[in-house]
Amino acid sequence: MDWKRLVQFALLGSSGFEQYAILLVRISIGLFFAISGANKLFVAGGTKPVYDTLVKSKVPFPRQTAYFVSGVEFVGGSLITVGLLSSPACVALLIDMTVAVLTNALSTMPKGLSPLSWLDDFLYLPEVLYVLFFIWLICSGPGKISIDYWLAGKLLE
Repeated sequence: MDWKRLVQFALLGSSGFEQYAILLVRISIGLFFAISGANKLFVAGGTKPVYDTLVKSKVPFPRQTAYFVSGVEFVGGSLITVGLLSSPACVALLIDMTVAVLTNALSTMPKGLSPLSWLDDFLYLPEVLYVLFFIWLICSGPGKISIDYWLAGKLLE
């Protein structure tokens, strides 16, 4: 057994699998947002819960904003799924999720928690996890298995 390689893998991971990890996360989160946005846009009454949340949060122009947010989710998620304009799509969805945290998710947090319990509950919010994934995808790029990678190769030759 090659102990050096085993220790190296245990401590540093395997960069040989990195592209597959990026692909898995990119497609998973992209599909999630594309499907979520599509259900809001193309299913009767789909924007109603978004509209109600926006009204409750006192966001201006709630009807237009509900369609805008749903469109950002659908288009951004679709782009991320195929790896086209991935970083701008991640930025748009990162902003979308940050606003969701600030306008809605924080209001669901229990009051009177200790700082560690509050942080635990905060990090448990799915929107916070999405923000972290988007930051990671912006920093890592869409990976070699993407239209962006192919385009960059063609445009930068």
